Amino acid sequence: MASAAAGGATRVVLVVLAAIWLLPTLGLLVSSFRDPRDIASSGWWDVLTDPGQLTGANYDALLGNGTFTDSVWTTVLITVPSTALVIVLGALAAYAFAWLDFPGRDWWFLLVVALLVVPVQVALIPVARLFNTLGIFETTFGVVLFHSAFGLPFAIFLLRNFFAEIPRELLEAAKLDGAGELRLFTRVVMPLAGPAIAALAIFQFMWVWNDMLVALIFADSGSPPMTVALQQEMRQFGSNFDVLAPGAFLTMVIPLAIFFAFQKQFVAGMMSGAVK
Repeated sequence: MASAAAGGATRVVLVVLAAIWLLPTLGLLVSSFRDPRDIASSGWWDVLTDPGQLTGANYDALLGNGTFTDSVWTTVLITVPSTALVIVLGALAAYAFAWLDFPGRDWWFLLVVALLVVPVQVALIPVARLFNTLGIFETTFGVVLFHSAFGLPFAIFLLRNFFAEIPRELLEAAKLDGAGELRLFTRVVMPLAGPAIAALAIFQFMWVWNDMLVALIFADSGSPPMTVALQQEMRQFGSNFDVLAPGAFLTMVIPLAIFFAFQKQFVAGMMSGAVK
């Protein structure tokens, strides 16, 4: 009885904490449907007593803005290749570190782990000079390359720990059946790595989708991603919530939808390397 009561109390506390955590998101959603004059004169909670304040005019104006709609497509062109490249290259490298023997394997893996602590800010100026020399500065390809390079250390670290848990007997049985390394990787290892791949994809997607620093420096100023486009929409004098609120919510809702869609795989992937 006592354990059931404790479990019920824990659930209540978790529900309250979740409600508090989601309160700013709810406020942003409500504000995105309010008139700019109402936003400036009162808080979003006034909608509870005056729901007539809600209007879709902000979204109509934002979605009718060609600069913003183009930025959505630019964001997709940056995020999807950056995520796919990190998954493919990270999985190949992680498989090599987990199951292939080559000189200096442990030292190379230690170097990869060390790269996890390197902040993005340290590389901005050197990489900008390099990209300028290569002619890919202020291009979508340059932004994708930057995000892919900085996402690989974490991808290799996460997937290597997952791959190392695969029973050796399973791989040896596949080799006895005539499977080479490539077939072993594609037919045995990758199908088992679904949870880890999902966790990695969510991390990488959210990081690239919400990035502003790298996009502000390396992206084409004439065709920026959503984060930069929203920053450019800010007026010199005024908060401009009628643009920022719906734009910020649209920017946030896609990563949230992806996270909730793959929540079980995400948790399983994060827990895969925690226990043996």
